[in-house]
Amino acid sequence: QVQLVESGGGLVQAGASLRLSCAASGRTFSTMVRMGWFRQAPEKEREFVGAIRWSTGSTYYADSVKGRFTISRDKAKNTIFVQMDSLKPEDTAVYYCAADRGPLTTLAESSAGYDYWGQGTQVTVSS
Repeated sequence: QVQLVESGGGLVQAGASLRLSCAASGRTFSTMVRMGWFRQAPEKEREFVGAIRWSTGSTYYADSVKGRFTISRDKAKNTIFVQMDSLKPEDTAVYYCAADRGPLTTLAESSAGYDYWGQGTQVTVSS
């Protein structure tokens, strides 16, 4: 089993930055292939933000955040991050991290491919 715990959310003004963390634990975490960030705004479907391959660090982003968000990982701490810059009110949502244990059978942006999810952290961007 794998546990994921997000942190770093909060209330900021438009144009500000936030850095979210997702700490992973569990005996099987070392077998994770891909980690992803998703978000869900009120009354909207869960939306892909970005993903990172655990072994190589290669990243992939949704068009809506490309150039503003950066995903990274710290392998020694089993933690991934998303640095969110130039935040906009439309970025307001609960942000979730997720882990895919593989094999990779779906695209990174498909939530169905992820096996473990965190509880989420709220990000609110005021105008």
